[in-house]
Amino acid sequence: MEVNVLNVSGKQTGAKVQLPDSVFGIEPNDHAIYLDVKQYLANQRQGTHKSKQRNEIAGSTRKLHKQKGTGGARAGSIKSPLFNGGGRVFGPQPRDYSFKLNKKLKSLARKSALSYKAQDSNVVVLEDFSFDAVKTKSYIQLLADLQLTNEKTLLVLPAANNNVYLSSRNLKKTKVITADQLNTYDVLNAGKLILTSASVKTLEEAFAK
Repeated sequence: MEVNVLNVSGKQTGAKVQLPDSVFGIEPNDHAIYLDVKQYLANQRQGTHKSKQRNEIAGSTRKLHKQKGTGGARAGSIKSPLFNGGGRVFGPQPRDYSFKLNKKLKSLARKSALSYKAQDSNVVVLEDFSFDAVKTKSYIQLLADLQLTNEKTLLVLPAANNNVYLSSRNLKKTKVITADQLNTYDVLNAGKLILTSASVKTLEEAFAK
């Protein structure tokens, strides 16, 4: 698939870039996407949730009343889960939610997500650019020139560019990553995928390994 290359003013440069079919033109695998997104979201969980069981509650272990003859239930401790302030039954405990996925499956999921974006014509390719200074106004102007002001965008750079990253950091609907940080969740979560000419080559080389 050929895509016109735009400059930072949103105008065509006359150049075109070939999006490789091996990355942007495969038959998407929905189950691979599901697993990769599930793993990504699971890895974001801290897993530090905790509630106290009855053996961890501070309180007396004195038997509340005699075993028989009260006409009520038998109660052995104020720390029982049946009482207000008692321990919790089967409450959450700290745990690790992360799980393993094979590299080939993760690669398939990312190529599937990129292919969906290409099929829906949601890929924009820019010529390589940089900002002279950190200015959020510069990034806002870039999005305005590309007519993407109200879109949720993901910009993929071939390598780290501090000026571009810091200029975009305060914008809610914008995220900037490098090609080696590309993940299925971010690709699908964005309305428009913005690539540079160099990042297209970087992605092709990365998925060819």
